[in-house]
Amino acid sequence: MNVAAQHAKPAIHNAMWPGLVGKGPNSEPFIDLDTMLDMTAAAQVDDVRFDGVDLFASLPHVDIDSTHDDLAKLADGISRRNLVVGSLVAPVWEPTGGGSAMGSNDERGRFLKQVKKTCAMAKTLRDLGIRRYGIVRIDSATSPSEWAKDPIMNTRRIADTFREAATIAEGYGERLAAEGEICWGGMHGWKHMVNLLEMLDRPQTVGFQADMAHSLLYTLGYNAPEDRLLPEGFDWSDQSILIEALTTITDALRPWTFDFHVAQNDGTVHGTGSHDKTGRHCPANDPNGKMNIVKVSGLWMRDQSGNPTHAFEHICWDGCMFPNSMMTSPETWRDVLGALISVRDAHGWD
Repeated sequence: MNVAAQHAKPAIHNAMWPGLVGKGPNSEPFIDLDTMLDMTAAAQVDDVRFDGVDLFASLPHVDIDSTHDDLAKLADGISRRNLVVGSLVAPVWEPTGGGSAMGSNDERGRFLKQVKKTCAMAKTLRDLGIRRYGIVRIDSATSPSEWAKDPIMNTRRIADTFREAATIAEGYGERLAAEGEICWGGMHGWKHMVNLLEMLDRPQTVGFQADMAHSLLYTLGYNAPEDRLLPEGFDWSDQSILIEALTTITDALRPWTFDFHVAQNDGTVHGTGSHDKTGRHCPANDPNGKMNIVKVSGLWMRDQSGNPTHAFEHICWDGCMFPNSMMTSPETWRDVLGALISVRDAHGWD
């Protein structure tokens, strides 16, 4: 699809949590937020720069218990770099103060507490004028193996928890997006993800966060073989079969999609530090990348009639678990920015 002129929308963001996810003990050191912001602000392609960043509401980047003054200082630092804030990731996992969405009452209570704190933070950033769009990201904070001990009841409990989280979010004028990823129980296969969203039934408040690296793994049925779409021994050079499989997934999940991560994947799983194996995020120009980034982005950003969905105000690049040597290379972020510009040129709007 050829589009001659560059579009104004959606805005282009870079995720900050790749400086934390898969880092720390038993892995490489964390990359601090100021460094991530500086690298993002410095990237430039043909006079185009990143418009903003998406944040992880957890230390060592952003304290979930930040005061208003803390957030005002954060907003000033981001604004000074000519960036804005979009989506926030709620730290709903046990190591960051949360708990399983299908766990005990105490665990579910901790999950909801973290959602409430993140929604309050998101509203404060809106009030400070640094955030005009974006969602709060959640997931089930439990593993597929735990979920599999009682799939029906556990899915119901996740749906109940998400429904309570939706009520909390509405009180702050926020929406939630659940990230479909093979490492999260009840969300580890595309049919399970659709089933969960339909069961909780809050489509105006709780939607789907699509990440291309993770949705590609859905086609392989890595943790949900019953949902596999690509045949065993699939030849990755046959892009028509890949696009057909991805179209099945996007047609099912696009109507729920509130938030979209552009990414690349080489068809394998990866995990570092404490993070379980999930879809591998690859550099934008990785020769082993299995997707045409621009073409596959269109499956999420355009409806079945080929029209832009206008479903989200920004798109974001997620480079989770890139090695630090790659993360601190200016070339990495120029390549990423170039890829995002190409996506917007092909599928954006004015």
